[in-house]
Formats: sequence, C-alpha cells, structure tokens
Amino acid sequence: MAELDWHAERADLDGIAHLDREPDGDIDLPAVRKYRMDRVRDQMAELGMDAVILSDPVNIRYATGARNMQVFSMRNAPSRYLLLTQDRSVLYEFTGCMHLAEGLETIDEIRPARTASFVAAGPFIGARERAWADDMAQELSRLVGDRATVGLERMNAGAAIELNGKGIRVVDAQYALELARAVKSDEEMKCVRASLRATERGVAALRAAIEPGLTEAELWSVLHGSVIAQDGDYIETRLLNAGQRTNPWFQETSRNVIGRDELIALDTDVVGCFGYYSDFSRSFHSGPNAPSEAQKTLYKVAHEQLQHNVSILRPGMSFRDYARQAWDIPDQYYANRYYLSAHGCGMTGEYPYLYHEGDFPDAGYDGEITPGMVICVESYIGLHGGDEGVKLEDQVLVTDTGVEVLSRFPFEEGLLH
Repeated sequence: MAELDWHAERADLDGIAHLDREPDGDIDLPAVRKYRMDRVRDQMAELGMDAVILSDPVNIRYATGARNMQVFSMRNAPSRYLLLTQDRSVLYEFTGCMHLAEGLETIDEIRPARTASFVAAGPFIGARERAWADDMAQELSRLVGDRATVGLERMNAGAAIELNGKGIRVVDAQYALELARAVKSDEEMKCVRASLRATERGVAALRAAIEPGLTEAELWSVLHGSVIAQDGDYIETRLLNAGQRTNPWFQETSRNVIGRDELIALDTDVVGCFGYYSDFSRSFHSGPNAPSEAQKTLYKVAHEQLQHNVSILRPGMSFRDYARQAWDIPDQYYANRYYLSAHGCGMTGEYPYLYHEGDFPDAGYDGEITPGMVICVESYIGLHGGDEGVKLEDQVLVTDTGVEVLSRFPFEEGLLH
C-alpha cells in the first residue's frame, strides 16, 4: 500500500508518512479464533454456564470469526445466533446466508435461524417464540442435559421467558463474554495493530482534506471512504465536530460548515480490519492562520491529561488506584469532563470502564488491570459554556512491565507549542 508521501514536505506531519497497515499474511487467524473461543469456554466453565446463546453479532464474531450484516443483526435480534457448549458450536444463520460461515473450523454445524422477532412473525410472535424455545430446549437437552444453566443475550423478552419456562436456568451471558474479550493474545494483537494502521491512514486523509467551507459531514466522509476501502466494517458513532460544536462534547456530525481558524475534534470509533476497534481521538485546526493562544491552551491541557494517565497505567494496578492516581482535572474544566477516564477496547469498546475519582463512588467498580488488556485513555477539555473544546485519546496495550502506546497518529505541533 502506498505511503502517505503527499504530506512529506510538511514538518508537522512527518509522523504520518510512516503509517501503514501491518501485512495481513503473517496473522494466524485460525489461532486467533481458537484463542477467543477457548477464552469464552473458560469463562463459561468459571461461571457455571453449560451453554451460551449469543445473538450480539460482535460476540458471534469474537467466538467464531463469522461475520454477517453486523449492524442489521444488532437491530434485528435474534435474526442469527450461536449456540455454544464446551464441545459443540452451532450457528443459526440468517435466511439465505448459511454459506457465509462455511469452512470456519470454529463452527461444527450451520442451521437456518428461526427469527423470533415481531417484525418477522407479526401477530404470531407468541407462537414463534414458543417454537423457538421448544427447538432450543430440545437441542440443549441433547447437548448438555436437562435443567441446564444457559447464558443468554440480546433476545426479545418473550423468547427468554419461554426458554426459562422449559426448566432451563437462564442467566446473562454478558459477564462471560466481557471477561473473555478483555485479555488479548499476541496473535490477536496483530489484528488490533492492522486495524489501527488502516484507521490512521483514514485519519491522515481526513486531516489532509480539512478546509474551511466543507461541512462536518463532508469531512467525516473521507474517513468512511478510507475505512471501507481497506475492508473495515463501519464507524459506531458520529463524533466529528468543528468550532462551537466542539463544546460540549457528544454533538453528532452535522451539515455545519467548518469556519476559518476553528478547532475540529474527532473520535474515530472505527470497527475496522478483522472486526477490531480502532479508537483514538485527535483535534485539529482548520487554518489558514495560526491557532489562538486560547485554542493552544485547551490542546496543551488535554495533552497533559492524556500523557499523565497513560504514564500511570501498569499491570496489577487496581481500578480504584488508577482513579486515585489519575490526573486532577482543573475546576474550570471539571463540569465538561469526559464521562470516564479510560475504557477497555477490543472488537468494540468493552470492559473495563475506569472512572474519574470524583465519579467512582457512584459509578466505579474495582478490578485489576492485567497484561493483555487494551485500554483507551480519554481526555476532553473545554470550559463550561466555552466556545471550543479539545478531544484527545490514545489506545494502549498493557504489557508485563507497563504499557505500549498502540495509536501512532501524531499530535498537532502547531497546537502544542
């Protein structure tokens, strides 16, 4: 893939010229899939689950590698679902799509799904749910015996109630799946890095396209085009804003026209290559003039928060100790703080959530940061009622000795100095 040589003459973008995707050919995808399925089964055993029925397409992909209509499947559960025991994997695939998962060594059998949703069954939804539960109860009895404990997720209430009425103990599958996904293998990390490199190329193209007069949506589309062209999947959120729409954060990308000398803030939230999440944030300046001192102050403060919180992460650290040692947000920025300090990252944003110390009593929970976790460290800095704000975020891997910063996209020298 060509290097980004069109930026080579610009000193503030020297780092981008070296960005590229890791080669796909040296990733042992069967080993990645085996590791992930073993992780799920280990957590099932730990939590006393005889089986899980997964309908979240991200979790189906995590456990088996099978991908099909991710966004559609999220909105139309259960249009496809996976039954997983300690020694059997049965994928119930969407109508007409059974061929898609053929050849995956993680799947023992592919069957047509019985879609137990109102949109599929209309007024006969009750009968469809009972039929779904009858079929599943019979299969569970055959595979793991009667009165099984089954982890369930993202099913409509009627299907879960009917299954529970068959003498099956229904529990939440999220616990097992989130704990499984939290720790990555070395081979899995190759997928994470490949996804990041592809997303960074997209952000480089977006940055090169910045020009006053474009709408936010027009600029954001540059990232979309690059992600899809590199076989990424989709972008989960709409978080690119300019000017006064950078404060407060969480204003969705719009037709707002980017003005002269405005800040532009981006959170990538890309489900990219191999289905792995590329989640980093950068803020830019639209030009043509130099950034103002107020803009540079916002950027420097956000950069300080990010660098401090990355520097304190270490294996064996408790979530509570991280909150205590994290950067103290100055009073003038506290009201507009990002809702958490850091979070886990894999195929999406995931466990754990690491909260600010001030939010810990109400929202926080304890746990341990362990090697193999991928963590996204967040910063948003903007005055309450202020004109603009800065969003920065880096994605890091927790190692045996500290952290490795995975996201390589450079910061803005013109805003830092």
